[in-house]
Order: sequence, then structure tokens, then C-alpha cells
Amino acid sequence: MSDLIDPPTNEPQGRPPGVERGGHGSVLTYLTGLGFAIVLTLASFWAAGTHLVWGPAVPVLLAALAVGQMGVHVVFFFNIGSGPDSINNFLALAFGVFVVGLVVFGSLLIMANLDANMMPSMDQLMKMQR
Repeated sequence: MSDLIDPPTNEPQGRPPGVERGGHGSVLTYLTGLGFAIVLTLASFWAAGTHLVWGPAVPVLLAALAVGQMGVHVVFFFNIGSGPDSINNFLALAFGVFVVGLVVFGSLLIMANLDANMMPSMDQLMKMQR
């Protein structure tokens, strides 16, 4: 009876005609992302083990390669682009990063406070008495 009122269509439910789902990437997209990830990983190992890069610049280079690696994962594996369908996914990712950062920062703050207020050990007490 419902078929008489709303004839069946090939369009997915809940979307206007002609609008496709953001969905998953193709195999080529995943292989391209895998290639970029492998290149960035090998570059990180090379940068950490070579003497061709100025010593104090190695952590900066590793941080830049890590940010690039995160960008590759977001674009090629999480399929988060600049389209309107990706806004919710990006906001969920940003909220997750915020919560993880809050937990890590809060844990470091708690541990630093505990360390500062910890009772001295017996060795430290003996040195204080001298």
C-alpha cells in the first residue's frame, strides 16, 4: 500500500536526488595514502638517524613530518575533506583531539603537583640533617 503513495526509487533515503553520500574512498585513494604514509615514515627514520641535518633542527623536522603524517591520515584514511558532508566528522575529530589533550595535560599537571608535594625519601632526609 505504501508503494502506491511513494513509488520506490533508486535514490537513498534521506537525501535529495543527485546528492551522493560522502562515504568511503576508493582503493586508489587508500593506496595513495599508504604510499604517502610510507614515504613520511621512512623520511622520519632517515631524519632521526642521519648527520646531514643540523642537530637542533632534527626535532623540528620530525614534528613537521609527524604533522604531515597526521594530515595524510585525516585526508586519505578518515576521508575528511573540505566538503559540507565532512564538517561533522571534522568536528568530532577536533573534539576527540581536545578531550585527549585535556586528559594528557591534566594528568601531567596532577603528576607534577604530586611530585612537588611528595614527602622526601630517607636519603634526602639524611642529607638535610648534615
